[in-house]
Amino acid sequence: MYTAKNYEHLLGLTGLSDNLLKNHFTLYQGYVTNFNKLFDAIVKLDEEGKHANPEFAELKRRFGWEFNGMRLHELYFENLTVEHKEPDAESKLYKKIVEQYGSFESWEKYFKATGAMRGIGWAVVYYDKLGDKIFGVWVNEHDVGHLTGATPLLVLDVFEHAYLADYGLKRADYIEAFFKAIDWQVVEGRI
Repeated sequence: MYTAKNYEHLLGLTGLSDNLLKNHFTLYQGYVTNFNKLFDAIVKLDEEGKHANPEFAELKRRFGWEFNGMRLHELYFENLTVEHKEPDAESKLYKKIVEQYGSFESWEKYFKATGAMRGIGWAVVYYDKLGDKIFGVWVNEHDVGHLTGATPLLVLDVFEHAYLADYGLKRADYIEAFFKAIDWQVVEGRI
């Protein structure tokens, strides 16, 4: 089964308090635990041949929520660093962003606006290899809005638990702090 990863190396991150991060790590660990329980329950029902009952159906519907909650948090934590790193202007990602958006600054403004939209969810930068395009997407909840076949490059958690304790309702301030903590080497490596 899945084991929660340890992200304590992010403690001391500029812009996000240790208390906020520890709470967020605990929430993430809950997704891992809940996914494991959900998976075990589905396997048990399958072994018992109970495919046609409502419990099996509801657990199957919940599968994407728990799995994506686990994975999106991992991608989010892994694209953060305590050491500020600027994006590499020679990287494939940077060049693709400039090609599509005219400038890195234009893309940054666009993506920040996506993250600042009203509601809860995620702002995700995806790379669609087939179309050779980069998209900034709003993912509502964990299981609604993903681009099939596209690779998540940069993940921004905009559920309240990611910022409320430190920023109150000032999501834009949280997004600014997030941008100062992006590990661009990790993000660039995902493309």
